[in-house]
Amino acid sequence: MERRVRIVDVAALAGVTPGTASKALNNTGQLRPDTRERVHRAAQQLGFTPDGIGRGLSSGRSYTVGLVTTDSFGRFSMPILLGAEDALGAGEMAVLLCDTRDDPVREHHHLRNLTARRVDGIILTGRRTEPRPPLPARLPVPVVHVFTPSADPTATSVVVDDAAGARLAVEHLLDLGRRHIAHITGPQRHHSAVSRAEAAVAAIEAGGGTLAGPVRYGDWSERWGRHAVATLLHRDPAVDAIVCGSDQIARGVCDALRLAGRDVPRDVAVTGYDNWDVMAEACRPPLTTVDLLLEDLGRCGAELLLDAIAGNPHPGVTSLEPRLVIRESTAG
Repeated sequence: MERRVRIVDVAALAGVTPGTASKALNNTGQLRPDTRERVHRAAQQLGFTPDGIGRGLSSGRSYTVGLVTTDSFGRFSMPILLGAEDALGAGEMAVLLCDTRDDPVREHHHLRNLTARRVDGIILTGRRTEPRPPLPARLPVPVVHVFTPSADPTATSVVVDDAAGARLAVEHLLDLGRRHIAHITGPQRHHSAVSRAEAAVAAIEAGGGTLAGPVRYGDWSERWGRHAVATLLHRDPAVDAIVCGSDQIARGVCDALRLAGRDVPRDVAVTGYDNWDVMAEACRPPLTTVDLLLEDLGRCGAELLLDAIAGNPHPGVTSLEPRLVIRESTAG
């Protein structure tokens, strides 16, 4: 078996003491830049892998972060995880992913286990945008809420500006000359559906358009999109654009318009929301939609967590604006 390279081997090749080599590799201590560079070059040449346990013991940290989510499907949590890993990887930190399955007892169990493992911090996320209740007890490590904010104003939360996304979609349609615009979205009990609807209606009115109303609330499903279009065309056949609250709804809307003999986008332009590639790119035609930039959200949350771990927390809500991805459903 090949012998593992040790810190003393790196120190010997770099011509420094083991203590100096350790400080250089951990980016601690007051060392000359050329000394740090020489140690890093020696470690790379020898293929040295730092001992995470030893590093943690010497620094009082575990160099791990917990990511706790209610999103079992992974539609929102996986992009957020990728973004978080981008930020945390620069600090050579690992992420432990825990799924609560929407069970408060399971969440409590995961939080207790993560703190027992002495993680440096925790990211809490989910698949809904309603503020979640504050944690029942203050944890001994920093916590950042991503996508699903905390109802506690002193907590640190990072969210998507849903209203800004709806405005982007409406303003794009108005710029194309569409004036009689409908809005079809998800359940009225969902914060995201209501906030997107309110912003869409306000943008239509502000831009000189008219709402092919009322706002149609239903399910986050293709089936609802198809059903809503059938009643919409019966009551308001002059509609020339439809803003949808999700890509799933928009895909159903496009199917129903096609079956009704309405060309998309020539007769009716359609926008979605989420930029879920499974839906948006497979839609006929491919869907213009609002991208939530979930990886950016995860990256921002991880950066705020790193600041909090370093003793510089940022309480309150940070809101990131999404972007509009234009495809053939409006620009064909």
